[in-house]
Amino acid sequence: MSIPIPPDSHFPIQNLPYGIFSTRDNPTPRAATRLGDTVIDLAVLDAAGHFGKPYGFFADASLNRFMAAGREIWREIRQRLTDLLSDGQAKLPPTTLIPIHEALMHLPAQIGDYTDFYASREHATNVGIMFRGRENALMPNWLHLPVGYHGRASSVVVDGAEIIRPRGQVARKDAPPEFTATRQLDFELEMGFFVGPGNPLGQPIPVETAGEHIFGMVLLNDWSARDIQAWEYQPLGPFLAKNFATAISPWVVSMEALTPFRVPGPKQDPEPLAYLKPASVFGVDIHLEVSLQSAQMTAPQVISRSNMKHLYWSMEQMLAHHTITGCNLRPGDLCGTGTISAPNEDGYGSLLELTWRGEKPIQLPGGEMRTFLQDGDTLTLSGFCRGDGFRVGFGEVRGRVLP
Repeated sequence: MSIPIPPDSHFPIQNLPYGIFSTRDNPTPRAATRLGDTVIDLAVLDAAGHFGKPYGFFADASLNRFMAAGREIWREIRQRLTDLLSDGQAKLPPTTLIPIHEALMHLPAQIGDYTDFYASREHATNVGIMFRGRENALMPNWLHLPVGYHGRASSVVVDGAEIIRPRGQVARKDAPPEFTATRQLDFELEMGFFVGPGNPLGQPIPVETAGEHIFGMVLLNDWSARDIQAWEYQPLGPFLAKNFATAISPWVVSMEALTPFRVPGPKQDPEPLAYLKPASVFGVDIHLEVSLQSAQMTAPQVISRSNMKHLYWSMEQMLAHHTITGCNLRPGDLCGTGTISAPNEDGYGSLLELTWRGEKPIQLPGGEMRTFLQDGDTLTLSGFCRGDGFRVGFGEVRGRVLP
């Protein structure tokens, strides 16, 4: 049977992402790929021998064992799927094909650890100007290493999760701090990437081979409570302001699908130290978009457009730095790029920047204004790479704010 592919679909034959799904008829989570608006059950394909030999891991409730299998297996599976689904003609039993509206998507991996980086020079500069002034915008270390911190893996959620407004301590002028719900709830436009094969404890991943350890990418929204963060972050960094929710899109786009969209990264000056200096630094040309819809609006409004190609530090440099101490990464570990802000003001990756710390409110239809997110707001990130007559995309990651 033929699988239709809408012209603007994020999921043509050139993509073939991976995810974990279940259905009402079969509530067991298992692996799938997606073509257009059709989910293809990989556990059924594997059991029926369509991959030549049984792998077994597609029946798992996570992609971890598939991620651990390594690039040679990833390429074999991708090539076999491309052959099976070429030209939109699925040589498959109809029982393997599920309409997307019947699929319940789950987290794609069992995430053991989550690390968030701070790799956008534009974002770091904007935040530095706000809090330290233009002369001291970048901290002295920023151009020498990919700054990062360890996040909370247990609160990583998938697209569609409802975000309960967090509470914590907020500073007050000339008074003790108050315990209150955050008044400055924000999003952060990021990309996430999953670790495939890890590294043994004590053995760093060289920057030259770091790409072999990256399975694929997702959209990532690192929800943030700015007023809680401002009070708590010194001297150890964000804690409660970040640990309540990090949302990712459900479909992991493989690095094989993204390879045609790798582009040279920004010039790095000063030159990084040797362990961070590959022959070439490459980013990914991913068009990113943020939309906001209040409870009163009938349709979302785009509030930011950015692109991952603006990141100063590459994913390979992030992994090399992460492991230079011998820190061991494991299959399914998640890394975030940090907020991705474009050089232009309408491409900033957070409300903190878009409204310049609340000084320039965003105008919404019906007279509503926003400096930070209000209860009932739905925030959506989307992203895609633009090919010749097709898109390789990530779908969306949405979240609605609850009191």
